[in-house]
Amino acid sequence: MKSVNDTQISEFLLLRFSEEAEQQTLILGIFLTMYLITVCGNLLIILAVSSDSHLQMPMYFFLSNLSFGDICFTTTTIPKMLVNIQTHSKVITYKGCITQVFFSVLFAALDVFLLTSMAYDRFVAICHPLHYMVIMNAHLCGLLVLVSWILSAVYSLIQTLLLLRLSFCTNVEIPHFFCDLNQVIKLACSDTFLNNMVIYFDVSYLVVFPSLVSFTLTLIVSSIHRISSYQGKYKAFSTCASHLSVVFLFYCTALGVYLSSAASQSSRSSTIASVMYSVVTPMLNPFIYSLRNKDIKRALTTFIVMKTTKI
Repeated sequence: MKSVNDTQISEFLLLRFSEEAEQQTLILGIFLTMYLITVCGNLLIILAVSSDSHLQMPMYFFLSNLSFGDICFTTTTIPKMLVNIQTHSKVITYKGCITQVFFSVLFAALDVFLLTSMAYDRFVAICHPLHYMVIMNAHLCGLLVLVSWILSAVYSLIQTLLLLRLSFCTNVEIPHFFCDLNQVIKLACSDTFLNNMVIYFDVSYLVVFPSLVSFTLTLIVSSIHRISSYQGKYKAFSTCASHLSVVFLFYCTALGVYLSSAASQSSRSSTIASVMYSVVTPMLNPFIYSLRNKDIKRALTTFIVMKTTKI
């Protein structure tokens, strides 16, 4: 490893899941497969939405942005881990680590904002169906996505700039397979008071937005309950079932990361929670939306058949 001075370091060491060569090969295969499934699944969602005129609706516009964010989120962390396993290395450069922090925070925050926008979209669709296309017009949808990107970028930039002011001395081992913001801050040997204050804001914002989503979903469930016919209830519930599943999966795994990081000293439990949050959830999202949505399944089938026929 490169030399370390009294104020700053040039490299960090990332945790390995196992030191045994056989297990490393197995882990490489598993995560490579999960990464390829994530990229291909989300890319198919984006291509299906962009190529099918029947999917040019607000919900699918948000979904394609969510899929793009999931691809970027996993690409921020998984390829570096795969390279390290292949080269039998634990090293990530200081600049590489800071870059990982910036983009992982950016795309995690983007998921929060997009899921909130999608919850509002489902609320309008079920509670105000006659005014849906008027309220959820192209201008509002574009504005919601633009604001989501801007807020995510600003928030990530603030966190990264605060991280850059910290000094790291001798303890450079990060107990994660990627540079997690909280874990990197814990390694600093300078004052982290300001960073921790922003982290507290981070926790509060992770509480506020899920609360908004939960409140919106409560209104949706209440509206569905007031529908008299069984078919009406089923149709209304089917329009938001996929989103309910994704919201539940996303926030439960995100909460697991924070709880395991705060309450447990076990790096293994924290790593498992991070894998669920940063790898498994983005991989499952395309399956959740495609399996429960007839329009998506039809669009995917049509897209695949067209491409196969051309070949």
